[in-house]
Amino acid sequence: MIKAGLDIGNSKISCVVADYKNAEEINILSLHSIPTNNVKKDIILNYKNILEQLKHLILESEKKSQTKLNSINLNISLLNSTSHYYDSEINIKNEQLSELHLKKIINQSEYFKNNDNNKFEVFNNILSYEIDNNSYFNVPIGNYSDKAKIYFYKILLQKKYIENYSQLFKDLQINIENYIPSPLSSSLSSLTKDEKELGTICINLGHSTSSISIFKNNKFIFGDAISIGSNNVTLDIARGVSTTIASAERLKTLYGSLISSPSDDHEIIEIPIISGNQNSFKQITRSNLNSIIKPRIEETLEMLWQKIRDNNHNNKNLKNLVITGGGSQLDNIEKYVETIFASSTRVACPINLNNLPKDFCKPNYSDIAGTVIFNPNFYKISFLEKKKNLSKKQGIMGFFTWLDQYI
Repeated sequence: MIKAGLDIGNSKISCVVADYKNAEEINILSLHSIPTNNVKKDIILNYKNILEQLKHLILESEKKSQTKLNSINLNISLLNSTSHYYDSEINIKNEQLSELHLKKIINQSEYFKNNDNNKFEVFNNILSYEIDNNSYFNVPIGNYSDKAKIYFYKILLQKKYIENYSQLFKDLQINIENYIPSPLSSSLSSLTKDEKELGTICINLGHSTSSISIFKNNKFIFGDAISIGSNNVTLDIARGVSTTIASAERLKTLYGSLISSPSDDHEIIEIPIISGNQNSFKQITRSNLNSIIKPRIEETLEMLWQKIRDNNHNNKNLKNLVITGGGSQLDNIEKYVETIFASSTRVACPINLNNLPKDFCKPNYSDIAGTVIFNPNFYKISFLEKKKNLSKKQGIMGFFTWLDQYI
């Protein structure tokens, strides 16, 4: 099966095409990325230009993969999203739990409801089941119990934001098969099987936004984003030492560090200054540079940690943290993150992909890589899907059967 994924970022747009055989065998056929300045904090600044760039990107991807693309998985930012946790329960008086009981719980919950027409549901799934106050993470059908409860997690976005991107692909005559929350994509390509099971925070430090996600018991239990990224560090440096943006990016990449050493006070760096004379330079110390970088990174991490606290995940004993995205390549960032989150930390590149070109085995391609790892069936409720397919085949009689089992 051929899968294609697309990511529209704030500094680049990327497209990946893969031959998906199963979760363990995903062969990359092509991965192409081009820079863009037509998107800022996930808002399209120039519709015509981004449309032309997407046409070029898709054409190049089709040539490299020798595949015609008719549909794609699209990464979607969770900036300004709403996380909504809800639950539903029934009393069953020592009956054996069946699919019918679970369908009744789901039907009386908010699972099928969207009370705000201005919101788009980008994610909705079951987190866990509770049978007589005991928690289960797989479907506990067959147990005798008195009370059954299901916990759910839903992510909502502004519908107009989705419509902007939907229109782009209508104009390109390409179907959007799945909208994938970008933090979920980053996690899928960065976390190991054990990390997903044991409980892990995944942070993606992007260009203009940073995202956070949490996996536990092999479930995606939280995702969100903030409008601060590694480019903010670059701009802080440019303003702080009065140099060009290009020079600031170079300073950040080559000399920036989050852990200071005594020698930093004596290490001199020569930088160009903003003036009409291209040969004007001045000197700063490495400690000057690091004193600009550290507060911004600390602010970013604190804001992401606040997102965790606001959604009551700070007490879930999460001792593992994976950091990815372009900003994760700052020197000594693992040690710095460990201090703030009190978690074992590692920097991650995309994993679980065969034939991934070496140039793309970098943290800043984790989000695009996850679009072809994403398996929508994993996030569907299997017994609901079976009934839905059956009702389609049975026509009007199937519809009344569906009504009978849901009400």
